Amino acid sequence: MISAEYCRLMSRYNTWQNTSLVTAADGLTEIARHKDRGAFFQSIAATLNHLYWADALILQRLKGNERPEKTITHSLTSPSDWNEFKALRSKRDEEIEEWAAGLGDADLNGMVVWYPGDGSTRIEKPKTLCAAELFNHQTHHRGQVHAMLTAAGAEPEPTDLSVLP
Repeated sequence: MISAEYCRLMSRYNTWQNTSLVTAADGLTEIARHKDRGAFFQSIAATLNHLYWADALILQRLKGNERPEKTITHSLTSPSDWNEFKALRSKRDEEIEEWAAGLGDADLNGMVVWYPGDGSTRIEKPKTLCAAELFNHQTHHRGQVHAMLTAAGAEPEPTDLSVLP
């Protein structure tokens, strides 16, 4: 399905795109970043926070943590400080790139097992599917943020993979 090289490429793309969105959002006021713009998570800030926490959960599952919700709390409002968010987002992107850099194709074999927050149901999916989901989920919500930023007058970079620096 996918390879370790695909994960490395997509982790680089992830970092580039997150940097683009954060840089564009930097030019907005705090009020503009938190304004309800009619998106699924309402605002630019809430959608970026969702991505930050969802990335943490999915990555922990890929690393073998069956109960990441015990230590990672998904939040649309935290971090609330923009400078703190920027620093944490950058660290999360580094963490994803380090994970991908350490992968071999064989590391993507097998299954990922986890239990959702309530711990009631065991979920088991192929590792390749979960790795693809990490990157697909990011792209989906970053598209929403890109549209909100554009509507707010900001100018994030293009999103085409073919122009990845």
